[in-house]
Amino acid sequence: MISDDADDLALALECERRIVNAWPAPATLLIDDWVVRFANGYSGRANAATPLKPGAELDEATLAMIEGLYRADGLPPSVRLTPLIGEATRAEVIARGYRLKDASFGMIAKLDGITPEIDPELQIEARPSADWIAGVAARQAGVKTHAGNLAAIVEKIRMPAAFATLLIAGEPVAYGMGVAERGMAEIGTIVVDANHRGHGLGRRIVSGLMSWARLMDCGSAYLQVDQTNEVAISLYDRLGFRRLYAYETRILD
Repeated sequence: MISDDADDLALALECERRIVNAWPAPATLLIDDWVVRFANGYSGRANAATPLKPGAELDEATLAMIEGLYRADGLPPSVRLTPLIGEATRAEVIARGYRLKDASFGMIAKLDGITPEIDPELQIEARPSADWIAGVAARQAGVKTHAGNLAAIVEKIRMPAAFATLLIAGEPVAYGMGVAERGMAEIGTIVVDANHRGHGLGRRIVSGLMSWARLMDCGSAYLQVDQTNEVAISLYDRLGFRRLYAYETRILD
């Protein structure tokens, strides 16, 4: 069950604000209580309008303006319906015909009990190398195969970061990243080579990033996962993550 109490709403806000820095879009606008981001269509959260204050609303004229900005960039207007969105704006987005693109969970785990141990086969770099970018892009599908658009995001990260590559007999088989900010670390871009799945490599790379976060004096780690990705959700459950909030990403065709 996802809690809707005030403490969890405040924690969701802390995650959502940090996401802007952990996964920076090449172009970002602040409009009232919203962040509006543009990243050439790579990644849903980096190409959507997101509320950054509980009860955040958009009047009809401002929503129409944001739609025009996305269309001018060659992108479909997109809004993330997180628990922070005001009810009037949520209703207006649906009434305007925005369709569901995907639904995700924001999950969080405490790191206090973790004894940091970095896997000796896990290579961690402070900046994204060309090999890391190419390896991640090559093992994804659709728009996420575009290495240049991925680079445009990860090369803008200014907070302390870890770009992880898991090597088996010298061969890169899994990738991930973490970004630390003010006691919390986002974990994301977990990619395992298709020929090596089912061997616990995802667990190893996420555990390694959690250890890195603890070494960075973070008390918690958070992530986002598609609600249909049962394998990943089960892994995160076993690693101590809980479902903090749910959200939808909706787009206007």
